Amino acid sequence: MENIDIFKALANEHRLQILYWLKNPTDYFVHETNVDMNEVGVCVGEIQGKLGLTQSTTSHYLSILQKANLLTATRIGKWTYYRRNETTLSELSAFIHSEL
Repeated sequence: MENIDIFKALANEHRLQILYWLKNPTDYFVHETNVDMNEVGVCVGEIQGKLGLTQSTTSHYLSILQKANLLTATRIGKWTYYRRNETTLSELSAFIHSEL
């Protein structure tokens, strides 16, 4: 985990909002397929619709979060689903608690 990359990824209100929503995805997204949002994640299109940003901006934000290891991606057919990487978030929390 590169802490500077994580902090850079978190330095944007929309990216923080994505992480917030994905903490409890069933509270914020209505999913109409048989994919379990808590296990697999939320589809890019659903995140984009909730953000109200373009598809390219949403994908860019998701890519930044994924590169910082804050999100994991799962591809099912033509769709990509994102969910939080709780291990990285726990490690970040421990780092903040012990080092900062």
